[in-house]
Amino acid sequence: MRNSSRGAVDPFIVMDVMEAARQAEAAGRHIIHMEVGQPGTPAPAAARDALARAMQDEALGYTVALGLPALRARIAKLYGEWYNVDLDPARVVVTPGSSGGFILAFSALFDAGDRVALGAPGYPSYRQIMKAMDLVPVEVQTSAENRLQLAPQDLAGLDYQGVMVASPANPTGTMLGKPELAALIDAAQGQGASFLSDEIYHGIEYDQPAVSALEISDDVCVINSFSKYFSMTGWRAGWLVLPEANLRQVERLAQNMFICAPHASQVAALAAMDAGDELEANMQVYRRNRALMLAGLPQAGFDRIAPPDGAFYVYADVSHLTADSRAFAREILDEAGVAVTPGLDFDPARGAGTLRFSYARSTADIAEGLERLRAFMRARGLAE
Repeated sequence: MRNSSRGAVDPFIVMDVMEAARQAEAAGRHIIHMEVGQPGTPAPAAARDALARAMQDEALGYTVALGLPALRARIAKLYGEWYNVDLDPARVVVTPGSSGGFILAFSALFDAGDRVALGAPGYPSYRQIMKAMDLVPVEVQTSAENRLQLAPQDLAGLDYQGVMVASPANPTGTMLGKPELAALIDAAQGQGASFLSDEIYHGIEYDQPAVSALEISDDVCVINSFSKYFSMTGWRAGWLVLPEANLRQVERLAQNMFICAPHASQVAALAAMDAGDELEANMQVYRRNRALMLAGLPQAGFDRIAPPDGAFYVYADVSHLTADSRAFAREILDEAGVAVTPGLDFDPARGAGTLRFSYARSTADIAEGLERLRAFMRARGLAE
């Protein structure tokens, strides 16, 4: 059978790096994983315990398409706790991870051929999902002065029907303050465009809390997930918050595309939301790891970085070291035993000169990885 043209999307390079690292481990090598944006911790114990009980007592069949009412209510409560936003649970849609949320949101808000503005560098699957859905990702090169985040002036003169931002961002970890986020929302709404806010890294912040788009406007689409702060990547549970006028459209799509998010994951997610002590312990690890990275990467010769406001990444300019970040990342893997992600995933235009380092794993792994990077760069006369 033939392949469709819209299905001819680019690979997710970090997954290729993960496979190369897996092959090295299968050959007996010990690899330090700084490539993947995945917590090294399991789902909270309360989540696993709740699911174990449910597996004994419940069939765990289909839920309604919008998700378990108790989970939607608890997500709505979170917005009061974190942002002082009074959110109607009816506006919450539980999704099969944030990826399922993207598919539902893009399907509900845009028609084929619509143009959606994205900042580069940015999460690569945005543009690949859009391409597969016959949407046009309009990638805008962001500036260092704006901490590699979109600004209203970047949108001037563009034709677009949507704007999508992430704060904290992947791969940079930078955040938008409330005035900056409000200005972007105003710019999009002034054009009659939909505004989508990816808030998957909310909760993983260091010096100041992240701002939700819902603090500024109800006429936005917020995407979030249990993958990062709640440490549930493989469980595939996420959520959307939508204006009331868009809910029935998304519900019909969810019924047909997914039926529902996994029932088992929804049960676990509900319990995870009250596992505050364990989640804060995870944050203490990220704080230690961030401090190690911000000290250790410059010592290893990776000194062109901006301190991340949130998430668990450091994005480094290595254009003075290489013109081929993919080949450079492979050298680091082969010679140092550290898996890192080439920036081509996040920015096709400038990514050949950047690398992303994740510090989501254990502190011992981060310390070992930094020492290996230092030795690798020292051998080239590029580190202390």
